[in-house]
Amino acid sequence: MAEIQAKNTLKNARPPVVVVLGHVDHGKTMLLDTIRKTNVIAQESGGITQRIGAYQVETHGRKITFLDTPGHEAFSAIRSRGANVADIAILVVAADESVKPQTKEAIRIIKETDTPVIVAINKIDKEGANPQKVRQDLATEEIFVEDWGGKVPVVEVSAKDGKNIPDLLEMILLVADIEELQADPDGPTSGVIIESNLDKRRGYVATALVQEGTLHVGDWIVVGAIVGKVKSMENYMGEMIGEAKPSDPVVLTGWSKSADIGKTFTVASSKNEAESLAEDNVDITPLLLFMSSEPAKDNPKKKILNLVIKSDVTSSLEAIDVTLKTILSDDVGYNILDYSIGNITESDVKVASGTKALILGFRVSIEDSAKHLAEHRGITIATYDIIYELIGRVREEMSALLEPEIKRNDLGKLRVLAIFKKDAKSIVCGGRVTAGKVVRGAMVDAKRNNDLVMTGRLAQLQQNKQDVTEVKEGLEAGIRFDILKSAQPSSEIKEGDILEVYQEEKVERSL
Repeated sequence: MAEIQAKNTLKNARPPVVVVLGHVDHGKTMLLDTIRKTNVIAQESGGITQRIGAYQVETHGRKITFLDTPGHEAFSAIRSRGANVADIAILVVAADESVKPQTKEAIRIIKETDTPVIVAINKIDKEGANPQKVRQDLATEEIFVEDWGGKVPVVEVSAKDGKNIPDLLEMILLVADIEELQADPDGPTSGVIIESNLDKRRGYVATALVQEGTLHVGDWIVVGAIVGKVKSMENYMGEMIGEAKPSDPVVLTGWSKSADIGKTFTVASSKNEAESLAEDNVDITPLLLFMSSEPAKDNPKKKILNLVIKSDVTSSLEAIDVTLKTILSDDVGYNILDYSIGNITESDVKVASGTKALILGFRVSIEDSAKHLAEHRGITIATYDIIYELIGRVREEMSALLEPEIKRNDLGKLRVLAIFKKDAKSIVCGGRVTAGKVVRGAMVDAKRNNDLVMTGRLAQLQQNKQDVTEVKEGLEAGIRFDILKSAQPSSEIKEGDILEVYQEEKVERSL
């Protein structure tokens, strides 16, 4: 321990920034929850972390900054962004489930970003836990842990019971010392925007991670083409602070519009310099969201569901975009008329009105004026706290646009023995049921030598000159056949033809 604290005396040493990655439900948020001794997991809808979070803890007199990233597959871009700003990655793998698809994706991100990694084998307290299998499966993915002859540190933990959590924190500090992380707090100030959202009371708010220099309240800050002046600054506990050092996560107010997540920020010496820097920056990333959602020009018959999407933060919009793109169909599609962060307003209803678009909100509220206008104009608004419930609604609405599948249920066959009457619209004939049964109101295909002669409907059915609903195999029947479509203009039913009787069932389709 003395060695850890001694190495922390390096000039301009800064806290390590740690990203926690792994498969959904493998215990990433509970691990952080245990470390911070706060109940963050209960604040997340459905127990799924849906926004990136930044937190700090102190151990052995030193700070560690943690980034908690969403675990579900829809949040791939968010996870990748988290890894790009992190010094160390903790790969959480559940001892009872081992390597899963998102574990593999996390490994890919770690390798692509060349981030030093520590493996945390979690849930060792559970029945069926098999840490050795985890090690074996990780080796298959070319993650070789230290006690298997590799170089990747591994710690077996139980986030639920708190077992070996101090060992994990100590390992983070050891890896940080090896990396010799440094930043000049007196140099030019820069960092990265982790999250951005619209707060009804405070306006546009951004979560930022300082990487170089020291950020102060009152500083002019530039993110791409967006300029802001730091009006207030909060630490991860929500406490107002006046400055932030390297590796500090902070919440900033004072923006004129939403800052672009994943983008770097710089501090300018004056408003004029900030505006000049912003003019030189061109950032089209926000315009790339939902681009593939436009109606397909090569299929004019394709039915389109029009949508207006509102979300609490920009990364959620990004996740919605990623997940919507997995809904594929040749027959139906979706079109995003508008999207933005913030509550659902009258303006959104007006945008939706022209096409009767569906307005979907994710973790936002509906303003009263918007509710009244939507009711007046017949616009549907729905809000969700779980992203996959929102995506499920889109699937349902798109499925409703699909033409139903017509399923044919064969009932029986009748051989025509006599023709009694015929005109351009119907034919009255008699015959014997040779298979199954014939049913009044059913569809009929008249065939000769297996070739279709005409299609019609069995409009009237008699047996022994009495109207009946069905006649079974082996019995004779008289029918009136209403013609719907003839194979040829001169086609007609003749003695010896076979009438195939069937019912058509409309089956609703789904995506």
